[in-house]
Amino acid sequence: MTNPSIVWFRQDFRLEDNPALNAATQKGGPVIPVFNWVFNPEKEWQLGGASQWWLYYSLISLKNDLSELGLSLIIRKEDPLKSLLEIAHETGADTVYWNRRYEPMLIQDDAKIKTELQKQGIKAHSFNGNLLFEPWTIANKQGKPFQVFTPFWNQCLKLNDPEVPLPVPHSLKKFVGQLQTESIDSLNLLPKIKWDKGLKEVWSPGAKSAKALLKKGLTGVIDQYLDIRDLPDHDGTSLLSPYLHFGEISPRMIWQAVKENSTSKGAEGYLRQIGWREFAHHLLYHFPETPQKPLRSQFNSFSWKNDKQNLKAWQKGQTGYPIIDAGMRQLWKIGWMHNRVRLIVGSFLVKDLMIHWIEGAKWFWDTLVDADLANNTMGWQWIAGCGADAAPYFRIFNPITQGEKFDPEGNYVKKWVPELINLPKEWLHQPWEAPEEILRQSGIELGINYPKPIVNHAKAREEALQAYSRL
Repeated sequence: MTNPSIVWFRQDFRLEDNPALNAATQKGGPVIPVFNWVFNPEKEWQLGGASQWWLYYSLISLKNDLSELGLSLIIRKEDPLKSLLEIAHETGADTVYWNRRYEPMLIQDDAKIKTELQKQGIKAHSFNGNLLFEPWTIANKQGKPFQVFTPFWNQCLKLNDPEVPLPVPHSLKKFVGQLQTESIDSLNLLPKIKWDKGLKEVWSPGAKSAKALLKKGLTGVIDQYLDIRDLPDHDGTSLLSPYLHFGEISPRMIWQAVKENSTSKGAEGYLRQIGWREFAHHLLYHFPETPQKPLRSQFNSFSWKNDKQNLKAWQKGQTGYPIIDAGMRQLWKIGWMHNRVRLIVGSFLVKDLMIHWIEGAKWFWDTLVDADLANNTMGWQWIAGCGADAAPYFRIFNPITQGEKFDPEGNYVKKWVPELINLPKEWLHQPWEAPEEILRQSGIELGINYPKPIVNHAKAREEALQAYSRL
């Protein structure tokens, strides 16, 4: 009789294209799905508030999906190694399977867990379940990691196509016996304050929702992707980032679906975004210090400002610049922000306000449902000019012209900043320039029901350029 196997779920909450689950099935014997949760805010990979909300509903979805296959999800709240050893000894399980993660601290933890399990006579096998190409498999001609995206992605495209996604296993055997398990509610993942109404209106965590969203994108988004992806008032992006982060869909599943259904330029651009995600993990793996330190060391001496008042105004969407405020309010309301607007609000924080990019990364980490250490770090270092393939220091987005270019009718701003809904579009992105009569007719009192700009962009730009040039 074949001994039971443990499948340790982390952020791979799906049954399809799950290499760890597939390997346990191939081995034979009962399969014991396990999820372990230990809250430790000092860990750099510890989920923020919005991501914990997503995790709560993602676990419910995973539990239901496993139940359809006759399996029960075992949940524990203790050190993962202790939990895995206890379950192995209770059940006679002789093998533990999991899919790899690439956060620096988790790489170290996984190595220790694998070593300890093997010392106890328990086999441990890990797999690539979350990337197209693992970070150590891509290198430049000198054998070093890439620091520029385009040559990195070109190198990836020269390799063989990613493997075909694995099917959902259907020959799983349930462990017969009683195992102690915690409830999902006992993990205390939901927020104490009731701010998540907007999240519930927009998102439906789970693998089934991810596949439905992918299918919708293949018919309604992908062919016109290059034309509408930068317009925040359009449904022009995949919206798959939180599902990818929690492993409710794999990049291989997206890759295959796109390749089978579209050959347009839009499809190429769509998959290029998967490439950026790969690049982010490549950077995090090879430069594990970057969540806290700039990749370009000269930025260690940059003269950032410690301005708590302006930081709070930015966080709450009260800067007086409509496109900035719209983005920050969208983030707070639905735990997500359009990618183009992420660039604009990021530039405003680090260059107009000259506040450290780490402050922006912290806020995004706590408020994004798709908060991912690799992507978050790369994005903020890129906009600050201190990371790989970074925006040059003199690229400072003008929040007025960016708003006029990417939200020309003002639909995005009016949705998230309703105070300005009656303001004519020619003044919408710079209400402080509107004539008093227009403001009065629109019901706007600057400094009363909508803030005046907290900085003058032109002056802030010059100050930032001087500070950056000193590097």
